[in-house]
Amino acid sequence: MATLTHDVIRSLAGLKAQETPVVSLYLDVDGRRFVRPKDYEVHLDHLLKEAASYTNGHKPATFDLDRIESHVKAGFDRSRTRGLAIFSCASLDLWRVFELPVPVRNQLIVNATPHVRQLETVVDEYERFGVLLADKQRARMFVFELGELVDKSELFDQLPRHEDDHGDWDKDHVRDHSNAAAHRHLKRAGDVAFHVLQDQGFDHLIVGAPEEIANELDRVMHPYLRERIAARLAVPVSASDATIRAAALQVEEQVERQKKAAMVARLRDASAQPGGLGVIGLDPVLKALVERRVDTLLVSDGYETEGWRCRSCNYVAVKGRTCPLCSSEMDLVPDVVEEAVEEAIAQSCRVCICMGNADLDVMGRIGALLRF
Repeated sequence: MATLTHDVIRSLAGLKAQETPVVSLYLDVDGRRFVRPKDYEVHLDHLLKEAASYTNGHKPATFDLDRIESHVKAGFDRSRTRGLAIFSCASLDLWRVFELPVPVRNQLIVNATPHVRQLETVVDEYERFGVLLADKQRARMFVFELGELVDKSELFDQLPRHEDDHGDWDKDHVRDHSNAAAHRHLKRAGDVAFHVLQDQGFDHLIVGAPEEIANELDRVMHPYLRERIAARLAVPVSASDATIRAAALQVEEQVERQKKAAMVARLRDASAQPGGLGVIGLDPVLKALVERRVDTLLVSDGYETEGWRCRSCNYVAVKGRTCPLCSSEMDLVPDVVEEAVEEAIAQSCRVCICMGNADLDVMGRIGALLRF
């Protein structure tokens, strides 16, 4: 099973078949909806039957379709797998299987290149993030990747107990001693989180702590940790792993929505200025990609439309049939937006797939922030 990273997606996007085309399968196998294997195999059979005919001028290799069917029906570990992404092409010696802990939308695409947009969406939506929970005695550090718990550390420091306190001085002394112990505990909690960041890395940090110690926890954290704090979490340190995961994912989704909304707002402002570093609409975006000026590509989830691509120089455009760069005959492609995504990934651009963003929809469902 392949590990999903931006580099892996970039490598896939750069592949192009010359003989038999690439078959890309996305299959929702979420056990919460499909209790028995035959419940999702019905959808697989339907997709395979449709793909057995000519698709986009390409006839898929029977070998690739059979190999995909055999792999899915042979069974796999469904305890963590909710979505499958499979890419097969005999002529490229390509066989990649991703067992994803998140569901996907059922698709089977036959084309000269792997269809990677859903993979990019998964990586973009489910960044690696840490969760640090702490009180005066206990701390727990979690790391989540693709929405699943991949690492956990726990720390417990018993506060000093004094059952024979006498007089105000003793009480003050005990209180100061307890506060110092709590401070050392929070410092250790921050150190543990920093070591996890160094060893495993994560994109941002969610912190949960009682209000009276949250500020002190921030003060004792390493600056690299503080700059990664994205949100606060109102969950006690004693909560179950499942409760923490559910609450953290809600916060994570909110953070992602806010981040994408800010990016769309930046696109709107940049594209509104004459000569600004932003373009909106399919044709201007494709031209910017051809000119290699794109820094970040923003696309509304589900946006698809026909277009043209040149096999000789990879020029992509809304209109064909003759390539304006090399004068070769261009191919009609069923989804030029996917071609744009693949081209952006191949150019090491950032790709942002936005779900339910009305502002981007109004701007033509696609836009780009430019390098120059």
